[in-house]
Amino acid sequence: MEPSRESGRGARPEVWVNCAASFDGRLAYADGARARLSSPEDLVRVQTLRRDSDAILVGVGTVVKDDPSLRVHWELLGEPVGRNPTRVVVDGSGRTPESARVLDTTASTIVATSRRSTRRFPAHVRVVVCGERRVEIPELFRRLHDLGVQRMLVEGGAEILSSVLRSGLFDRFTVYTAPVGIGGATAPPILAGPETHGPDETVDLRLVGIERLGEGLVATYTPRRDPPARTALPR
Repeated sequence: MEPSRESGRGARPEVWVNCAASFDGRLAYADGARARLSSPEDLVRVQTLRRDSDAILVGVGTVVKDDPSLRVHWELLGEPVGRNPTRVVVDGSGRTPESARVLDTTASTIVATSRRSTRRFPAHVRVVVCGERRVEIPELFRRLHDLGVQRMLVEGGAEILSSVLRSGLFDRFTVYTAPVGIGGATAPPILAGPETHGPDETVDLRLVGIERLGEGLVATYTPRRDPPARTALPR
């Protein structure tokens, strides 16, 4: 794929969305409690994606609940320690904990926020303002491209995945499906956000690959730029 894409008024990075989910499409347990859904084989796959990315993007909800480091686990790849990608946190209201690992100095960090946030971050953290009340994804992607991010991995959580998938501002989406079911009313789904009232509001994808990985499956999709034909089901 090309290193950047046109997005509205400017270029954006090449965006790869990735997640692991249960077979019923849940990202975590009830109320967002962390679920380790990736198999050992999938963990290696994810580290490869991280290694090959300029930046990794997550939402502040993931930072608050899971406190990820967002670094490359080189030991899983069997490779010497190399460059870690830039960590990008979408935090429109300034909720990132002061003790969060994404604010340490082991890798560069960008916090994307809105004009309503009064939060001050450490001097080594770059802050970009992309919106009035919330972070606007198209503007953020343009700003990241301007800052030199050519390839970006989007890892979650549910709100960020939904925002990026619904916006269509991505080039590839991979999901590892674990052989477990979670169910319930509060476990976050891959696609959250507003209700879908009809076919014009769906997120349409094109399946380009599927493979078995450990005990699960990895499916790879690209956005369907041209709307698929809608065929009415017989009554």
